[in-house]
Amino acid sequence: MQTPFFPIWRARLAALGRRVEQLRQQSLAHLEQLVDPWLPPGLLCQSDEGPNSRDRIYTLRRSFFAFLFQILNPDCPFREIVRQVQALFGLHGQSPVDEGTSAYCQARKRLPLDTLQRLRVALAAAAQKTAQLWHGLRVILIDGTTSSLPDTPKNQRAYPQPGGQKPGCGFPLLKLVGLFSLGTGVLLDYAIGNKHHHELRLLQRLLDQFKAGDLAVADRGFSSYVLLGLFFLRRVACVFRLHQARPADLRRGQRLGKNDRLMIWHKPQQKPRWLPQSWWKKVPGQLTLRVLRFKLCRRGYRPESVTLVTTLLDAKQYPAQELAELYARRWHIELWFRHIKTSMGMEVLRCKSPQMVHKELEMFLIAYNFIRCLIAEAAAIHDVSLARVSFKGTVDSLRQFSMAIAQAPSKRKQEQLMAQLLEVIACDEVPERLGRREPRAVKRRPKPYQLLNRPRHRMEELQHRSKYRKNS
Repeated sequence: MQTPFFPIWRARLAALGRRVEQLRQQSLAHLEQLVDPWLPPGLLCQSDEGPNSRDRIYTLRRSFFAFLFQILNPDCPFREIVRQVQALFGLHGQSPVDEGTSAYCQARKRLPLDTLQRLRVALAAAAQKTAQLWHGLRVILIDGTTSSLPDTPKNQRAYPQPGGQKPGCGFPLLKLVGLFSLGTGVLLDYAIGNKHHHELRLLQRLLDQFKAGDLAVADRGFSSYVLLGLFFLRRVACVFRLHQARPADLRRGQRLGKNDRLMIWHKPQQKPRWLPQSWWKKVPGQLTLRVLRFKLCRRGYRPESVTLVTTLLDAKQYPAQELAELYARRWHIELWFRHIKTSMGMEVLRCKSPQMVHKELEMFLIAYNFIRCLIAEAAAIHDVSLARVSFKGTVDSLRQFSMAIAQAPSKRKQEQLMAQLLEVIACDEVPERLGRREPRAVKRRPKPYQLLNRPRHRMEELQHRSKYRKNS
C-alpha cells in the first residue's frame, strides 16, 4: 500500500483490498481447484473491456462455476446459487447481496459462447493424452441424438416441434450429432440443427475434425457412398454398418475369406441435397471397399447377422474378427449419450431462448468432458479399465470431495484429498452383468391425469377422473 494519505490506515486498507480481491476470485462450488489444471490460463479472467470488464458480484469466473454447479446438480434452482453468493459475502463480512435471481440470469447471458467452446476443447485435449490407439489409428465414434426444449416462441422458430404433435401440445426438438473418442469417451466436437437437418448434413460440418490416420465408426444411418468418398479424400478410414437399402451379395467380388469380399462401388447419379456442388465434384467415381459379414451372438438372443463396409482393405493387417469386435464397441457411444442425457439431465434443456440453449448445451458437454478427464486420470494412475469406471459414481464423488478439498487447511492436505478422490473413482467399477435384460418398460404407473391433447388455453379440465380414460 503506497498511498501517501492516511498513513495510520495503510495496513487496514491493504488488508481490506486483499480481502476484496480474494472474495472476487472465489467461486461457489469450489470446483476450480479440480478444473484449473486442464483449462487454458487466463481464459476466465476479467476482461479489460466489454461486457465482462465491470467489477460485478457475478464475475465471469463465478458465473461459470455457478453454472457448472447447476449442471452437476440437476435439481439446483437459480435461488440456491443466489443463496450461496449471499452466504459467501456474509462469511467475509461484505454488504448484503440482493436476493433476486435477475442479476445471476444476466450474468449467465454474458458468458461468451466462444469461451465455453474453448474450455470444452481444452478438456477434450487433456483427456486425449491418455487415449489408446487401435492398430495405430485414433478411433472416432459418430452418432446422433435429440433433446427437448421449453415450449417458447423463440425455441419453436429455431427448433420446430415434430410434425406428429399438435400445435400448442408439443415441444421444440434439437438434433445433435456428436464425435466421441473411443479411447477416452470424451466428446471431441458436435453439430446441432432442427428436425429439417439430416444427420449427414450435420456431420458435414464436422469433417474438419478428422485427420489423416483417423478411423470413423458409425451405424447404418451414416453408411453412404458420398460420406465414404469424402473420408477417402481425407485419408480417413471407415467402418460402417451396411445400410439396409443396399444389397450385399457376398458371392461377388474378390474373396478375402469366409463372408469377406472386396467390391467396387460406383458413384450415384443424383447429388444429395445436403452436399455442396463443389464437394460433389470431388467425390471419386468409384471406390474399392471391403464388405464382411459376421454373427453377433448375445446371451438370451438369437444370433444377429451384421454386415460391415470398410475402407480397411488389408485382411491380414485388419482381420475380420477384430473389425467385428471393434464395431461391437460402437455401442459405447449409446451409453455415453445416456450418461449426458439421463445421468446429467440433458434430455430436457431448461433455457427459453436459442442463444441460452446453446450455452446450456456447451455447459453440459464441458461438465461431461470434465468428468471424463477425472475418469481417464484415475484409470491411468490405478491401472483399471476405463470402460468399467462408473460415470454416475464419479459425479457423486466429485460433488462431495470438491467441498472437502476447498475447506482443506493446507495445500498438502488438498493434494491428499485429490489423490484420495482419484482412488475412490478408480475403485467404483461397474460390475459385469452378463445376460442382464433391461426391457424398455415402466413398472410404476403414472398418475391418472388427462393428456394435454389441445392448446392449454382451449383445454377444459374434467373434474372427476372417472369421466375419462387416460389413453382416450
